[in-house]
Amino acid sequence: MHGLKFAFANEQAFRQEIYLLTVAVPIGILIAPSFAWYVAMIGVLLLVLAIELLNTGLEKLCDHVMVDRHPQIGIVKDCGSAGVMFSLMLAGVVWLAALFVRFVG
Repeated sequence: MHGLKFAFANEQAFRQEIYLLTVAVPIGILIAPSFAWYVAMIGVLLLVLAIELLNTGLEKLCDHVMVDRHPQIGIVKDCGSAGVMFSLMLAGVVWLAALFVRFVG
């Protein structure tokens, strides 16, 4: 719980993703073609939050280990951010696929 409280208080991206999840839970019920789709749609957003928390932890560890700017630490932080980006892309694909199946297919 301390990690969730810290991330919500200090990480803007995490707050935005929490707000997105808050909106997505009720909207997903309307969009999801089935219960399984709904689970996948919400599950992928929870995955985004999990990866965001891991990225935040990684960044805080890097800041603790190396206070000064260091190129190798920059690479570590960039890789963590790329992981978040790919999880967001996966969430977008799942939600778009659900929309397609619900309204087109």
